[in-house]
Amino acid sequence: MKQKWVLGLVLALCLGGLAMKWRTAHVNAAVAETLRLEPQSARAARTMLITLVDGREFPVNYLRDGELVFMGIDGLWWRAFQDPGQPVTMFIQGETFQGHARVVLNDPVLVENVFARLRPTVPEWLPDALNGKLVTITLK
Repeated sequence: MKQKWVLGLVLALCLGGLAMKWRTAHVNAAVAETLRLEPQSARAARTMLITLVDGREFPVNYLRDGELVFMGIDGLWWRAFQDPGQPVTMFIQGETFQGHARVVLNDPVLVENVFARLRPTVPEWLPDALNGKLVTITLK
């Protein structure tokens, strides 16, 4: 009986994970299409498309400050930007930009300062570990 319960739990977790992955991919595709079709929309003013070297594309919130672009990443894909980082392509309000992206892991003052502007509505009680990672992109 215990083995059936464990097997059922594992199966339910796998199906739930697959459903979440499908939903995320579907939502990301819909947001990407909106950004391309409506580059001057309110959504496009705060969301960009980033394309990684391997071709994966993600819509993410961004903050541009001169020759720097900041983005916050929730989930584990921030690891793609560990030293030395990687080149990326960004689609921001109808324009394509090239840059080099690197995750910020040891500058809490910068992270706090940027996230205060990038994600001003994150609840104060939320632990920093759940607030995502900051990635800095230097434009080329």
